[in-house]
Amino acid sequence: MRSQNFRARFRTASSNRRKFIIIMDMENQQSNDLLSELGPNEIADILDLTIKADRANKIATLLCMVSAFSEESQFNISFNAPSSSGKSYIALEIAALFPPESVLKLAYASPTAFFHEQVSFDKERNAHVVDLARRIIVFVDMPHTDLLARLRPLLSHDEREVHAKITDKTKSAGLRAKTVIIRGFPSVIFCTAGLKTDEQEATRFLLLSPETSQGKIRDAIKLGVWRATNPEEFSTWLNAAPRRRLLMRRIEALRNSNIRWVRIADGRKIEQRFLETRKTLKPRHARDVRRVISLVQAFALLNFPHRERDGEDITASANDIDWAFESWDQLSEAQEYDIAPYLLQLYREVIIAEWRSYGGTRGITSGEIIKAHHIVYGRPLPDWQLRQQVLPPLESAGLISLEADPNDKRRKLVVPLALIGPETRP
Repeated sequence: MRSQNFRARFRTASSNRRKFIIIMDMENQQSNDLLSELGPNEIADILDLTIKADRANKIATLLCMVSAFSEESQFNISFNAPSSSGKSYIALEIAALFPPESVLKLAYASPTAFFHEQVSFDKERNAHVVDLARRIIVFVDMPHTDLLARLRPLLSHDEREVHAKITDKTKSAGLRAKTVIIRGFPSVIFCTAGLKTDEQEATRFLLLSPETSQGKIRDAIKLGVWRATNPEEFSTWLNAAPRRRLLMRRIEALRNSNIRWVRIADGRKIEQRFLETRKTLKPRHARDVRRVISLVQAFALLNFPHRERDGEDITASANDIDWAFESWDQLSEAQEYDIAPYLLQLYREVIIAEWRSYGGTRGITSGEIIKAHHIVYGRPLPDWQLRQQVLPPLESAGLISLEADPNDKRRKLVVPLALIGPETRP
């Protein structure tokens, strides 16, 4: 009997050892995956678990947040699109991959909020200090861009410390002046339903808009129903996704690695590739090439285990440059015009298509644009929004002209000036 019990225990132990070996092999494989390079395809596949379609947008958003974990690689993103299009969703879903202490999410902030928030006090300089170094700031559904106007020096990385003089109301002394120092370069993601962007803010942000295709909406509905009706099952499935867990581990390891600079050994390669596709150079191209460099540095940061390291610095590879240009090619068109991609899409699918439907022999009215917009997108476009947020940016970008209607001098006709991309109505 004792011999039978021993053999039974031995078989059980052997079975457990085999299971343990299998588990260890899986963990070792996952550890190897943790050290493997992540290019655009790999990033998109991982993020596709919760963000359907929007390939270029979600890759850029992840890279923007990753860029926070260095001294000067940060760049900023502004999501501009109508309400309920998924602007905040993309930003918040990706922010969930990062350590909570590195992310500051703000549902609303007044134009002076940052200058009143006290984090520490510097007695020597008699100033309140707000430290935003290596932080990710996500502004969710902001109603306007007034706050951005106050933060322009911070967003453009002009100085590592921004000094501001403000007044505070006290009970005893009334209004008193105080000095506020905002320190560090954060990565900023700004989500707003406003479509009109001030030129000075546009130069400091990568302008993005979520996709609104039928396929994306259908997939998002399926995911949303599952998430809402069976949250425990959804959470278990999501948390068990190995590549997502490994990405989160890599991000945490990156934050703890204290990388200072991302060096680019072959800057000449970036220069040549950027110039070879641009026969006529514009002033904005000096800004755009800096964005390409930020993308190169962000890819290097994300792949830091595979990059040459010298103390606190790492060196970007040829892969980082290739991936950066691949990503930039998908984002650059709207940046060329300094308008949100949503407006460029509306210009193609509504204004140009409507103008062509009349043979391109006359300008089109606001009413015709509003009617065509409803046909194409299935939602209304308010007249005030067309007049204040759609037509002015398109006119400033040189895509349309507003001409007097010969039959009614009180109204303007919209005339397309540039026929870009496919002009077909869905």
